[in-house]
Formats: sequence, structure tokens, C-alpha cells
Amino acid sequence: MKQKIRIGMVGGGRGAFIGAVHRMAAALDGEIELVCGAFSSDPERSMASGADLGLPPDRCYATFQDMIRREKRLRPDRRMHAVSIVTPNHVHFAPAKMALENGFHVICDKPVAFNLKEALALEKLVEKTGLVFALTHNYTGYPMVKQARMMIKNGELGKIRKIVVEYPQGWLSTPVEQTGSKQASWRTDPGKSGIAGSMGDIGTHAENLAEYITGLRITELCADISIFVPGRQLDDDGNVLLRFEEGAKGILHASQISAGEENNLNIRVYGEKGGIEWRQMEPNTLVVKWLDKPTQLLRTGIGPVYPEAQAATRLPGGHPEGYLEAFANIYKNFAHCVRAHEEGRQPDAVHLDFPTIQDGVRGMRFIERVIASGKSKSKWLSF
Repeated sequence: MKQKIRIGMVGGGRGAFIGAVHRMAAALDGEIELVCGAFSSDPERSMASGADLGLPPDRCYATFQDMIRREKRLRPDRRMHAVSIVTPNHVHFAPAKMALENGFHVICDKPVAFNLKEALALEKLVEKTGLVFALTHNYTGYPMVKQARMMIKNGELGKIRKIVVEYPQGWLSTPVEQTGSKQASWRTDPGKSGIAGSMGDIGTHAENLAEYITGLRITELCADISIFVPGRQLDDDGNVLLRFEEGAKGILHASQISAGEENNLNIRVYGEKGGIEWRQMEPNTLVVKWLDKPTQLLRTGIGPVYPEAQAATRLPGGHPEGYLEAFANIYKNFAHCVRAHEEGRQPDAVHLDFPTIQDGVRGMRFIERVIASGKSKSKWLSF
């Protein structure tokens, strides 16, 4: 009988949005079991959160340090295999570092760390330990995103010329961080979010999606960064010109003050032969535009698609799959790779399709360079 991968969670206690998302995603395919956690920096809240989730008291911990130390002492058939980190940015590095140092695999929310220095330290540690490290850039998990990636990889659009990626939201159009909103308060606090606001929170998603779909890396950028809401300390809007490998050019726009927008991540990629368009709020559709033939609409679960897209699809066509399923695809592939590691074998290639520590380092470098460019008079900076 195939064993489930046992995870312990850091963060995600009562009232946390992203922790619940991670738990639902992890459980969706029956590959993963939540067995323990340190769910809050408040020990009492952590214990109460664990009780809410039905965990036994001896597997609910006051701190992540206590969880990692005590789990390591358990029998191999009982202890957790991996740690899921779902905290604000400033509490990513320490539990990830300690988990890796103690032999536990890691799956972490984005961005991977508080700053680039921490991200590089984690990269070295992952390389040293050989453990599995996944980063939940969940938008890479959508079937039609994977279809777009494979079409470009196989040259169907020809050489890529232009990449336009946008991520507008409107929820920070007013100073909601001053109204007691937990989600807004830490994202606009430099002590918890880091040097970037919207560019760290959603700009990194746009950067990662552009590089994932095209297979091209950003080489230079020029940024215009703004703070529109009076009194806010971190950027809430930004526009970035991008230069990619192989001569492609791009535009990245990330905003949390675009009034009326919900979660409108979208990307358009144009090659010599045609282009693709994908929108997160209509994720089951990939629009393919050709230079010399009619536009195509590709749909999740319908018709021939690449195996990578099919592997990320659970339901027949016409049954919507969305945000949770995309998240779950990362957890599913992570679980397969952890199981392969524990059994001393190589995972199937299709299961290696998830963001890694290297993507995390790219994201932190993007944040650093965007903010530096936004403050610089010279503007164009190497990536």
C-alpha cells in the first residue's frame, strides 16, 4: 500500500487565508496527510488551531523549532516527511533552513524569503542536502499554462518576440491596512513583507509566469514604481520594461490599486508564427492566435493536448478547474518527488514540473532589481 507523505505546517492558524488553501490543495489528490503543525507565533493559538484541524495535542506545537526537534525524534514511520511553510515573508527563511538542516523536505509559499541573501543561503542548503524544495507559484499549475509552455518549447509559435504579463488587483486602493485587515497590514509592512509591496506580493507571480511559459530568462529591466495611497510605505503599483534571452522584449505591470479589478493575472506571448493569451480568471481557456490561420480556443479536458497539460487535468471538459486545483498540482508533484527521494529512486519526469528554489532565487532577485531600478536615475539594470 502506498504511504501518504506526512507534512507538518508552519503558520496557517485560525483566520489565515493561505494556510487553508494549502491544506485543501495538499489533501485533494490523497497523496499527502497533515500530521502536525506550529500554526501561529502565539503558542495558545497554535494549539487551538491544531485542535480545530483534529490533530492530537502531542502533534500540535508551540513553535516551529519545537516541531522540527520533536518530529525528528519520532519513529521514521510516524514522523513528518516535509514541512509546509505558509507564513508571511519574514518567517520563511528560519523554518525552511531548520527543516532542511534536520532532513525534512520543504514546500514554501512565495516569495521564498525576506531578501535575496536568505534565498541564496537556502539554495546552497538545498544543493548540499539534496532534499526536495518546492515553491508555490501556483499559477504554473494550470493545465492551459502547461499547454502554452509546451507549445512554445516545441517551437509552434516560432521564435518569441514579445511578452506582456499583467497582474492588476484593486483591493489596496484605499488604506485598508489601517482598518485592522491582517492580510493588508503585513503586506504593507516593510518589517514583514520586505523591500517590496505589490511587486513582491504579485509582481513575482507575473515574473515567474513569464519565465515559466516562455522558457526565457529576464536579462535586464527598467522599472517605474509608485506609492499611490498616502502614508503607505511600500509600492502599490509598478510598470516594468523587460529584456529577455534571445532578444525577446516584454512589459510587466503589477498593481494593487487598480480599482475594480479582482485577480486579473493575464499573459500574452507573441512569436514569429503566432501568439497565445491566457487569463487566470478564465483559466480553462487558452487563446492561440495565428499569423496565417483562424484563432483557436483550446480548453482544459477537451481534445489533444500535451501530456504535461493532461497530467494536470482531473475532470472532463466543461467542469471548471481553478485556483485550488492549480495549487494541488504543485503539491501532487512535490509528493511524488518526496516519495521517490524516500524510496531512493528518480521521480518520473512529469512530476518534476513545479517551481523550485532556483525559481525562488529568481523571484527575490527580481524584487531587488525592480526596487533598485525604481529608485535609480539610470533605470536599466542587469538582472
